[in-house]
Amino acid sequence: MENRQGNGMMPREALEDISLVTIEEETVQVTEEFLKGAGIGPDDLVVVGCSSSEIAGQKIGTYSSEEVADVVVRAMMRVMAGRGCRLAAQCCEHLNRALIVERETARMYGYEQVNVVPMPKAGGSFATKVYQYMTDPVAVEHVKAVGGMDIGDTLIGMHLKEVAVPLRLTVAKIGEARVVCARTRCKFVGGSRAQYDEKLL
Repeated sequence: MENRQGNGMMPREALEDISLVTIEEETVQVTEEFLKGAGIGPDDLVVVGCSSSEIAGQKIGTYSSEEVADVVVRAMMRVMAGRGCRLAAQCCEHLNRALIVERETARMYGYEQVNVVPMPKAGGSFATKVYQYMTDPVAVEHVKAVGGMDIGDTLIGMHLKEVAVPLRLTVAKIGEARVVCARTRCKFVGGSRAQYDEKLL
């Protein structure tokens, strides 16, 4: 987002009030609860949008923090690696909410690569850190993920499969950012005589 206050990076004095340890602990708990609650398994694609500004108690897009993003990304990727699922990191609106995925993931799902490299002020600190930590990252414009985490009102719905179902977690925030999670389920088809597989609900 456009920054109208300085260079858009978190002031050093503001960072002093942020507990990175607490943010890491909250990220781990949220990610673990989400993956379990959504039934995420190996090779399932998960979309995550994250505002480091909101985590630090600032308005989204105004004070991007690479330090905060670094803690969140490392904690989240560590938990996801344990389940073998695949991350799609949503960039900010300046990149039209494009996503960063591993090249192998793009090939597996048939997503077309586009040419952009996220930066803190054009993509966001979260996507920038994911790009740095992934083995062979590429950008794609669209995905259809089986579940997702929205950290700080980043609006991930456009990248979820139908039908999205909200998940309630015991932790509602990471730092000061609201966390909204969703899983997806198969659509119901048929009429009054139709029967459904309860395992897919």
